[in-house]
Amino acid sequence: MSNIFGITLENMERTLRVLEARVSRPIPTKTGQGTVLRYKGKSAPEAIIQKLARYISGLNAAQLLLNYGYIQELGAIQRMLDEFHEDISFLAFGIIFRDQDDLHKRYLEYFYLEEFDLDGKSIAYSQGRPLIPRKKIREYLAKHNPSGISDKELNDLQKALTQTYSGYVHGASPHIMDMCIGDPPSFRVKGLVGTIRIPEHFDDLKNYYYRGIISCAFAAKAFGDEVLFKEITDFRNHFEIEARMDIAKIPKSGR
Repeated sequence: MSNIFGITLENMERTLRVLEARVSRPIPTKTGQGTVLRYKGKSAPEAIIQKLARYISGLNAAQLLLNYGYIQELGAIQRMLDEFHEDISFLAFGIIFRDQDDLHKRYLEYFYLEEFDLDGKSIAYSQGRPLIPRKKIREYLAKHNPSGISDKELNDLQKALTQTYSGYVHGASPHIMDMCIGDPPSFRVKGLVGTIRIPEHFDDLKNYYYRGIISCAFAAKAFGDEVLFKEITDFRNHFEIEARMDIAKIPKSGR
């Protein structure tokens, strides 16, 4: 079954390369950090590409951590992937449903805010980095919920995911204690290969591959590429079979 995961990552990167070519390439730009690459356009399509790049990179890292049994670190990355998937959906839905509002405007403003100004002074230090409350993003996603799940069920599920994986990020005791095994019990700090935790998290990571496919599909739809969108949704159906998943279908077209 692991072969389908490698194929999935290859297909996701192929999608990224196609979409990268649809916008102007990043250009050398002077900032407080010197000359760095930045997109001239600071709109939703460029933001979708960047978030998709982080999702694919994070999924590659998650697979490596699972292979070596670093479950605590894997959980922390999964918490990040949850938000990347929400961000891609949020930005894509604004384009797909022609419903980009003030929330999207502020999200993009904060997203593209530089860490340093031209004098090298830290913007984050002087004024903080504003963030759109995650609750607001999830409320927007619930409004355009394509899964058939009720808004309340969807919000409850998202909240449960956040709470579960935040424990890995912040080092909650119940999560850390998963590292303590044996007789006498002691903490394993070089991975948990060979323990019951590996198959548990293997099954869980399948969901993140699946979400990555959906993120790619939404991104393709937002870019108006119906051919690529269909290729991705067809592959999603193949993934469901190969990974033994039975998931509600995402919509085949926008509003």
